Amino acid sequence: MMPSGPIELSRNQAFINGVWCGADDGASFAVLNPATGEQLAALLTLEQGKPLAESRVEIAYAASFLEWYGEEGKRVYGDVIPPHRADNRIVVSKQPVGVCAGITPWNFPSAMVTRKAAPALGAGCTMVLKPAEQTPLSALAIAALGEAAGLPPGVLSIVTTDAAGAPAIGAELTSNPTVRKLGFTGSTVVGKLLMAQCAANVQKVTLELGGNAPFIVMDDADLDAAIAGALVCKYRNTGQTCISANRIMVQDGVFDAFVERFTAGAKALTVGLGTETASMLGPLIDDQGLDKVEAHVADAIAKGATLHTGGARHALGQTFYQPTVLTGIAPEMAICNEETIGPVAGIMHFNNEEEVLRMANDTPYGLVAYFYSRDVGRIWRLSEGLEYGMIGINTGMISTEVAPFGGIKESGIGRYGSHQGIDEYLEAKYMCMGGIDA
Repeated sequence: MMPSGPIELSRNQAFINGVWCGADDGASFAVLNPATGEQLAALLTLEQGKPLAESRVEIAYAASFLEWYGEEGKRVYGDVIPPHRADNRIVVSKQPVGVCAGITPWNFPSAMVTRKAAPALGAGCTMVLKPAEQTPLSALAIAALGEAAGLPPGVLSIVTTDAAGAPAIGAELTSNPTVRKLGFTGSTVVGKLLMAQCAANVQKVTLELGGNAPFIVMDDADLDAAIAGALVCKYRNTGQTCISANRIMVQDGVFDAFVERFTAGAKALTVGLGTETASMLGPLIDDQGLDKVEAHVADAIAKGATLHTGGARHALGQTFYQPTVLTGIAPEMAICNEETIGPVAGIMHFNNEEEVLRMANDTPYGLVAYFYSRDVGRIWRLSEGLEYGMIGINTGMISTEVAPFGGIKESGIGRYGSHQGIDEYLEAKYMCMGGIDA
């Protein structure tokens, strides 16, 4: 039961084994508001920069994992299997994997915490979680709520560190034999490193890694819906999501109309502080993120892309960047091969289904793909031909706690959400009982 009084959510110490504590040497690190560069006094919007409306959606999304896995824990069923011998009985039970580790990114500082912790706790595991150094406060607030709700000490611990300390924490979480499972969301480069480290102790892993999402618009699509979906899919959270549209592919017959109307939509987006009601796009998370966006735009233009709007830092300064639209995107450009993680839409055209499938699948990543079409046969062909773990068909919004979230190829292993998500934190134990007829 929650306490009747107010809960202090603004925490600046780690939460370890039920105790709020600082570093042994007393060191601390600053958490900066990317919109102003100040020290923080509030949470998600000020910490991460996204508009308040998006923050409210994320908080509801974060809570949905707690609700879902609180219920899913009741449905961890085993099996009774017909035996291979008359005097045997075979039973399979599900048991918690044990102590789990979680490492979460900065782009969804609340939802990524509960997406890791909720299935672990629902399965009966304990978890030690390291949030991103840019956004630790949201994770600590979740721990404070858990403490207030009566979560026993040590069930959920939050270990915070700056960027310099992250490798040491990661090495401990992947080498300590007490830890039997790692859940990670982040870049493919870091995911591969963690996976290699986990191999020494044969730890289970669930990895949600980088993407290079194609957003395909066929000639027969509902163009109004496709444009609206593309704008949301590209510019939500200032383009800083792993499932953002990274390569927009439009069939020749509707290419010009799509570009004109999509560009108008991008120009209409309001950039501002997340605390301002009118804001639709906030700042990029940090200078490194801004540098990458600028490098991708410069590289594309140098290699022949056409700039339709944006293409520069925003007048607000700090790490704000203008909503940007480029056409003439080609495979040799960085924007075609790497996640931009910013408000830059790169648009290319194609002629037919076969060509766009080759283009869309020409990447080592396979997290999510989107396409818009009203032809039922085409919908099946594209859905089956796209090499991705998730497919958005006539929608740019796919995230929900009830569906399995994850990718294939170099975009990850395992799934979060749905009943598959709790299986990631369970071990199957086979019991063969003999001598039943003896």
